[in-house]
Amino acid sequence: MAAMSFDVNRVRESFPALKQGVAHFDGPGGSQVPSEVARAVADTMTSGISNRGNVTLAEQRAEDVVVGGRAAVADLLGCEPAGVVFGRSMTQLTYDIARALAKQWREGDEVVVTRLDHDANIRPWVQAATAVGATVRWADFDRETAELPVTAVSRLLSAQTKVVAVTGASNLLGTRPDVPAIVEAAHAAGALVFVDGVHLTPHAAVDVGDLGADFFACSPYKFFGPHHGVAVAPPSVWEQVEPDKLLPSSNAVPERFELGTLPYELIAGTAAAVDFIADFVPAAGSRRERVVASMRALEAHEDRLFQRLLTGLAALPGVTLHGRAQRRTPTALFSVDGHRPHEVYQHLASRAVNAPSSSFYAIEAARWVGLGDEGAVRAGLAPYTNDDDVDRLVAGVAEICK
Repeated sequence: MAAMSFDVNRVRESFPALKQGVAHFDGPGGSQVPSEVARAVADTMTSGISNRGNVTLAEQRAEDVVVGGRAAVADLLGCEPAGVVFGRSMTQLTYDIARALAKQWREGDEVVVTRLDHDANIRPWVQAATAVGATVRWADFDRETAELPVTAVSRLLSAQTKVVAVTGASNLLGTRPDVPAIVEAAHAAGALVFVDGVHLTPHAAVDVGDLGADFFACSPYKFFGPHHGVAVAPPSVWEQVEPDKLLPSSNAVPERFELGTLPYELIAGTAAAVDFIADFVPAAGSRRERVVASMRALEAHEDRLFQRLLTGLAALPGVTLHGRAQRRTPTALFSVDGHRPHEVYQHLASRAVNAPSSSFYAIEAARWVGLGDEGAVRAGLAPYTNDDDVDRLVAGVAEICK
């Protein structure tokens, strides 16, 4: 789909928050929400709803919301609806899965994590391994380019490797590792692969089958939905995992991984977010086909804007851009000589440009590239970002450089 087919002005009309005149580059921490999603949440909460069932209309509505939500996520990620699990957050789901898998680990087993990852795809695995005496092995990325070579992971694999945890895209530096190649190497060693797709999903046409990952997790609030988490896996993989659960709760997949009553309104909002994505561009076909067409058009749109942003920042004296991976999401991490990251963040905020500074929970990555716990300023593009937003950010940074 050609870039011209992505109408950013039409997309922006659905976001009430943009009427405040703020240029939002804080999408990697959570996107703005379109009216369609807010209405779906409100309508579900006021529709007359109860616990799932098939007797009363309220029960049937709850059932329809969950079934519809699983189908929507499956269309977004290219997976089976029966493999979609909802949870409080990606972090909570990762902890739950790590603890459940660790029941099968023994002393001498190994887990591989990468320094490129958000801590939500590091600490749960490190702590689960430590609890059972398993060994944690660290895959390092290139400090200059921010690339994570496949060999950085493959050289750590052995017959004792149980899980490889790797990001689909770095939320700090944008790097998109070659996940299919990493999965192939891990599977050859007999290991499972857990992919953190939180930062990848808002920017790419994800196909979990093509990635080959055993588990893939993401966060709807990064792609215009409500605040909760999603983890997907083939039902056959879920069947091999035995979580802690209440005695009367269902032992069926995927319900046995969903603790307590599901947040129906959040699931309805997530389904609405997927429908919103599918309507980015005028395309025919199934919702899955329309999602793929929309995300490909979005990638072209964001690639163009990202080059505008990088070119603008690189031309400013005293600005350092961190990382230059060949494949990355439209995420710029930068520092300004003589200014603390938080000072830059505050100055831009005074100009109604939201580009925060931090390590953004990618603490290992920030330390690895020498930014420490303070991190740097991050500017992430979103489908509602336009040329004016980019120019305003560059102009704001230029004021500091003077």
